[in-house]
Amino acid sequence: MTSREDRGAATAELALSLPLLVAITIGLVWLLSVGAAQVRVVDAARETARAAARGDSTDEAVARGLQVAPPGSRVTLAEAGSGGRVTARVVGEVRGPGGLFGFLPAVTVHAEAVAAGERGP
Repeated sequence: MTSREDRGAATAELALSLPLLVAITIGLVWLLSVGAAQVRVVDAARETARAAARGDSTDEAVARGLQVAPPGSRVTLAEAGSGGRVTARVVGEVRGPGGLFGFLPAVTVHAEAVAAGERGP
């Protein structure tokens, strides 16, 4: 038999640990969003470099990269010398969730892609 003092102990322990479990879940979801943003930034850099190497104008290539990149990202494109190589750089930020994680700074994700320009016949 349980004593009167032990009744409700499991409920009290659950009530105390539930906020911690919610905080851990929010943190894990935030880490997943950082990972997804990193994948989008890599894809945006590749898409921008590929478009520029195909012969699209700089504005068109950057616009294509911005379509893929997370909102608020910066896309830059540079051509290297006469070899026709283009380098695309994409930088974005992922803000932390509010509430308990509001004190965390934004995470910066970045990627760079290089492509060789296509030569005509």
